Amino acid sequence: METFYLTDTGIVRDHNEDSVIIVENSDGSKLLAVADGMGGHKAGEVASSIAISYISKRFSESFFKMTKAAAVEWIKTCANEINGQIFKYTEENPESKGMGTTLVLSIITKEYILFGNIGDSSGFVMKDGKIHKVTKDHTLVNLLLAAGELTEEEAKNHPKKNILMNALGINDPIEIDIFDCNMEISDILLCSDGLTTMVSEEQIEKVLLEDIPTEEKVIKLIKKANNRGGNDNISIAYLKKDKGSELE
Repeated sequence: METFYLTDTGIVRDHNEDSVIIVENSDGSKLLAVADGMGGHKAGEVASSIAISYISKRFSESFFKMTKAAAVEWIKTCANEINGQIFKYTEENPESKGMGTTLVLSIITKEYILFGNIGDSSGFVMKDGKIHKVTKDHTLVNLLLAAGELTEEEAKNHPKKNILMNALGINDPIEIDIFDCNMEISDILLCSDGLTTMVSEEQIEKVLLEDIPTEEKVIKLIKKANNRGGNDNISIAYLKKDKGSELE
């Protein structure tokens, strides 16, 4: 199994508010996570860094041979503890008030695959040569779409399509969506919306199906986002399963 992660500032922003990590434990379990920060005075990068630093440290220290049920509770606890840390930071640093971050993560073990999501960063899997989005974006537009107040076409071009309804540091208490994923997959890709607003799912799928090294796929996707305008930071965490092997 191969993994690779990368973050890029893009070509419009002057600094990077994304954070990304891949961690593997001695029991073979893996954590992939991407956070996309928001807030003035570079507070967004503080928020995303708090999220990724905390969850990667906790994973290394405490995630060993967990049952699926225990892992679900672990994800929920981590989300709430990160949320608390961000609120505490803003209390101690008033100039950062309003900062927050998305968080999308995947935990891969021999027995199960779980995704967790808050905000509009995305989690995808590849199965039988087709890409599938696992996570649901917590945006105003998605809410209106679900309520039948917008069509898919209207949602794509909506002027408020970037308004988040949920993120770490924004709501308290916080709820993280958790998805139990089929084991029969070949790839997992997590990304910030700097990729998905510039590159379509079909284009992502096409790159992931190419017979090139894992690292090159990630770099190629980031280049595509930049070639199309690169108006946001772009972060990707990618896992590619070896052909004919178990996800372990």
